[in-house]
Amino acid sequence: MPKTLRTFPYGKEILEIRNATHTDIPAIKALTDRVYGAAGIPGYTESQVRGQIHHFPDGQFIVAHGEKIIAYCATFLIDGDIALAPHTWAEITGGGYGSRHDPEGEYLYGMEVCVDSDYRGFRIGQRLYNERKKLCQEWRLKGIVFGGRLPTLRRRIKSITSIEQYVEQVKAKKANDPVLSFQLRNGFEVLGILPNYLPSDFESMGNAVHLIWRNPQVPDEPASGQRKHYGSRLPDTVRVAAVQYMQRAVKSFEEFLGIVEYFVDVVSDYKADFALFPEMFSLQLLSIENQELTPQQSIEALTRHTPQLESAFREMAIRYNVNLIMGSHPTHMDNGHVQNIAYVFLRDGSIHRQPKIHATPNEVYWWNMSGGDTLDVIQTDCGPIGVLICYDSEFPELGRHLVDQGANIIFVPFCTDERQSYLRVRYCGQARAIENQCFVVLAGNCGNLPRVANMDIQYAQSCILTPCDFPFARDGVAADTTPNAEMVAFADLRIESLRVARNSGTVQNLKDRRHDLYRLLWTEKG
Repeated sequence: MPKTLRTFPYGKEILEIRNATHTDIPAIKALTDRVYGAAGIPGYTESQVRGQIHHFPDGQFIVAHGEKIIAYCATFLIDGDIALAPHTWAEITGGGYGSRHDPEGEYLYGMEVCVDSDYRGFRIGQRLYNERKKLCQEWRLKGIVFGGRLPTLRRRIKSITSIEQYVEQVKAKKANDPVLSFQLRNGFEVLGILPNYLPSDFESMGNAVHLIWRNPQVPDEPASGQRKHYGSRLPDTVRVAAVQYMQRAVKSFEEFLGIVEYFVDVVSDYKADFALFPEMFSLQLLSIENQELTPQQSIEALTRHTPQLESAFREMAIRYNVNLIMGSHPTHMDNGHVQNIAYVFLRDGSIHRQPKIHATPNEVYWWNMSGGDTLDVIQTDCGPIGVLICYDSEFPELGRHLVDQGANIIFVPFCTDERQSYLRVRYCGQARAIENQCFVVLAGNCGNLPRVANMDIQYAQSCILTPCDFPFARDGVAADTTPNAEMVAFADLRIESLRVARNSGTVQNLKDRRHDLYRLLWTEKG
């Protein structure tokens, strides 16, 4: 249960302020849609809110009235050189994901405060501003910076000579702006104007006021030359296992499950936090039929095992205390389509499903598969992770979308028939690790299933990949396997090394993205 930070009265009832959690994401999205819809400003997508929470969970606050979320406040840490320089909203927030969060940042950036209009008049915005100041002081930050809206600017532009003049009038109390006047009363100073800050803000004509609140408890220059480290601490190391799985004929579901459980038992003995199985490894179950099936018959036969697989893997994840990524399994969807789904079984008993976004030409031809349209990080006890099924790893936008949401490790179950196919996945996995400064884990099949269409031969060399920089393995490979031999690769991954690389590495790919030139826009369906 999320911990309540503070409560305050609302008539005869009580409102609570607490940190936002991933279960609040749909309600936060709905709130921003309500608040900004009338102004023509898009609300946040669930992916953006997920990224904000994962990047800096201590800095996101909600106000709740019972089960209803009525206000939201989003922040992240940022270096002063960036926060105090001219910028746009998209640049500074990483496109709304909060992905510019810098654990070493000395300023708190306020990217969002919104309150349901039905609850205005209870000083909710004031209380959220107070929470920001408390967070700033608790963490010994230099101050709070943000771009403030000017919602009455368009109505008054004809009566003033410039935006600067309008701001000066508000500062001199010769004019009242409902937002800027409130911020000035809260001790914020005007640094200047941010033109084109948020082009979709019609009422503010795209502009914002650059504001700062200076923490009186922290001098402008720290007494020591060292910067304080900020940010919540994840486990010191995360142990991952990639199971290079041998495809061989089995006589029953129980025999198949016995082989799988053997590997789960092994990785549990090694105290692994995650075990990754290959893409489509459940196609081994088709060998039970002991006859050649048409592609349509194969899918029908395989999907009948889905409930058993879900039940068995969930039980193993709990019993062996390992988070299991069950490669992938063809699954009939409610709309009648077949999708390639990666099932993730966490050791807390929860089950997550990640569809393959891009069906390969072979999957379309043999099994009439279609691609999914959702790609979300999965919150685990070792931090947020993502899954890209084989071909998906060859599309750089997908890895970036997961990392924007906070993913530190991307798991890539794959199934490739020969070396060239494998190397496409391997090279792209290494590229995703470098460009996103994250860990990438690959696990594939070896062995053969002669009577199973489109699974005739296999080639794999499973591996655990890292960025290429000093905190990591010399060649960017934490561990790998012997090609085409059934075995398990293990590696201990330090999440802190990613933070070091992202913020002070030889190259800083995530920090150095040109948000002023390009960004990834994910279209959420449904």
